[in-house]
This record gives sequence, structure tokens and C-alpha cells, in this order.
Amino acid sequence: MSKTIKVLMVDDEEQFRSTTRKILEKKGFETILAADGPEAIERLDAAPDVIILDIRMPGMDGHAVLAEIKKREPEIPVIMLTGHGALPSAQKALAEGAYDYLTKPCDVNILAMKITEAFESRGKPENEEEVRVLGAMVPIKEYTVINGAKPLREAIAALRDSYVSRMATSRLLETGHRSILVTDDDNEVIGLLAITDLLALIMPAYLSLPKPSTADSIQYSPMFWRGMFSKEIKAKADFPVKDVMSPAPLTIDGKASLMEAAFVMHSNRARRLLVMISGQVAGIIREQDLFFEMEKFLKT
Repeated sequence: MSKTIKVLMVDDEEQFRSTTRKILEKKGFETILAADGPEAIERLDAAPDVIILDIRMPGMDGHAVLAEIKKREPEIPVIMLTGHGALPSAQKALAEGAYDYLTKPCDVNILAMKITEAFESRGKPENEEEVRVLGAMVPIKEYTVINGAKPLREAIAALRDSYVSRMATSRLLETGHRSILVTDDDNEVIGLLAITDLLALIMPAYLSLPKPSTADSIQYSPMFWRGMFSKEIKAKADFPVKDVMSPAPLTIDGKASLMEAAFVMHSNRARRLLVMISGQVAGIIREQDLFFEMEKFLKT
């Protein structure tokens, strides 16, 4: 990076502060530490470019600190840190002016990219800012994942559970995933199970076999189809997921632009892409995520 980005890290956990500082400094950031809200306010004199602020702190919590920062230095982007059970609090922080939030423990590569993204956003009108793939994806820990050795019935239950609205990064997931990532025993992504795979699975093999034309009227009669749907899915409910899945999605770098993601999807007729950061799967970006970004830019 051409300019060293100065980061103010505010967290009451000493070990988290020190460990994160070492990692960020190895990545080229200058890091200032604060153990609580009052100390964070004092550290504003050091002119940080970006602030990382824990929501849950004793005494002056993150919301109170954020409010004071916005009074004194409204242009400094603030990234909130929250636990998995405090997503409504993170949503509140966004409404109060936070740039974005990450859940703890957070991937340091994602944190580093978010810091850079926040720094680069300074001075840009909010309605003109275009996020990169990292900012539009669903983080991997928010996506449904299953081991390929698990039975299909467990995958179907997990896929159904994904159709519950919940927070992911700064957005509400308006729809379910419509798919599950499949991993091996080393947690490497080896495939994907989508609803279309389930529909293909329940098709009896004999339906695709050559048949005499005289059999057409029998095949498509109401009696022919009766009970076939439930029979087939029950018979195959214990198939290993890895025997049913499709190949793993194509990949794209988290720093790529939304247009690059759109191009890869369009060119390959893909509905989702794996997002990679430093060689690791960081999340997944779906066609509906790009659609939501389109809608956002058209808002007046």
C-alpha cells in the first residue's frame, strides 16, 4: 500500500489486542491500541485512519464510544467487532454510523481487507461507493456447510434451515442459500449441493431410457406418476452427500470488482462463486448478492 494506514484497535481483551496488533503490523499497518472507551477517545489525537471497535466492553460500550467518535471525528470509518450472539447490536451500530462489522473471532485477512476498504472509502459519497466482492459476499461462517460423508437427509434439513433470514456482514440475507457447500475431512470445499441436484437425484433411471412410442401415453398418465416423488426421495435419503453433489463452484479473489464477478458468472452460467483470500475460502458470492447491489445503486 502506498500510504501506511494507521489503525486504532479498541478492545478490552489484552491478548486479542496484542495478537491482532502483531499480525496487522506484519501486513504493513500502523496500529494504536486502546483498552476501553475513554482511552479510545484520548487516542483520537493520534489521527487514526480507521478504527476497530469492540461492541461489548465494560463501562463505556462500543455504541457509546461510536457516538463520541462521530461527534469528534465523523469522517473516520469505524469497523465494529461483535460476537455471534450480538448481531442485532451490530445492526444498530450500522444505523449509528459504523462503516461495517465483523464477528469475533474474525479472519485476519478479511479484517485487513476491510481496513483497506474502509480507508479507501474516506471522502467518497456513500451512494457512489462500490464495494468489492469481499463486501458483497456471504462469509463462509454464515454459509451452510456439510461434510460429504453425511447422509442426504441431513443436508436437506440443513438447506431448509438456511431459509431463515439472518444478518451477514452489513446486509440481511433476504433469501436462503439454495445450496450447501460440501467439504472433506480436512474442511476443504469439494463440491456443492443445490436443489437442482436433488431434483436430478429423484429421477428414476428408466425415465431416460429409450422407449417405444406406444409407451408415451402410459408414462405420462396420472397413475404412472402417483407416489413416485415421495418414494424416490425416501429411498435415497441416506445416500452420502458427496455422491449427489455437483462440482465445487468457480473461484474469484475477494479483491475483485463486482463487474468481474458478474462477468465470470455470466460467461460460465454460474449462479455462485467461491471467494478466496490468500488461498483460503473466505465466503461465497451469489447471483442474488449482485442483484442486491444493483438495487442499491438505483435507490434515490
